[in-house]
Amino acid sequence: MMEYKEEDFLLLSGIQHFAYCRRQWALIHIEQQWAENEYTVAGELIHKNAHDPYFNEKRNDLIISRAMPVFSRELGISGECDIVEFKKVEEGISLHGHRGRYQVYPVEYKKGKPKDTEIDILQLTAQAICLEEMLSTEIEKGAIFYGETRRREEILFSEERKDKVRQCFEEMHQLYNRRYTPKVRWTKGCNACSLKEICMPKLGKTASVRSYIYKTITEEGE
Repeated sequence: MMEYKEEDFLLLSGIQHFAYCRRQWALIHIEQQWAENEYTVAGELIHKNAHDPYFNEKRNDLIISRAMPVFSRELGISGECDIVEFKKVEEGISLHGHRGRYQVYPVEYKKGKPKDTEIDILQLTAQAICLEEMLSTEIEKGAIFYGETRRREEILFSEERKDKVRQCFEEMHQLYNRRYTPKVRWTKGCNACSLKEICMPKLGKTASVRSYIYKTITEEGE
């Protein structure tokens, strides 16, 4: 199995951009372009509530770790989990400084409500793959907490989802190594993108430069 070097790691969170739009991911992670809108600001606020790396909480048989750094050499990624819960069970992993065995349960925080796509699920699945590699364990499920509904949606980490995550990061590494920003066709989803003024996706619907010049010359000659 191939392993990536640490200097070649991509951001784990990038899979959400990539699954939403490959061009958006490339503009952010390859071209280093970014712009805020009301959606990105709201998302940052809800993550601040979950991210406190200096605060680990223990509730009876439950240990809650916030902003836990994770990585995977197999996927070539690094990032953070919003929350990782360690629940005391009969069979599980051992934790330094704690007695007993624990089950690992990652939880991702999102500002809105469950989506029609698997964008959020793929990000959580990538976190689970990292935790499995780091802790030498298997993780069956986790959860996504949505700020709009104020409830958790439990997610099962199927092999099909894990394979999709692996395929996404393999393609991301290929694009990143080529420093290639894919073209994109305009969709309704472009209206909600904070990068639409930078990306200008509607230009992708226009004809080629040669066709544009030919049309302009023809019109002027009439």
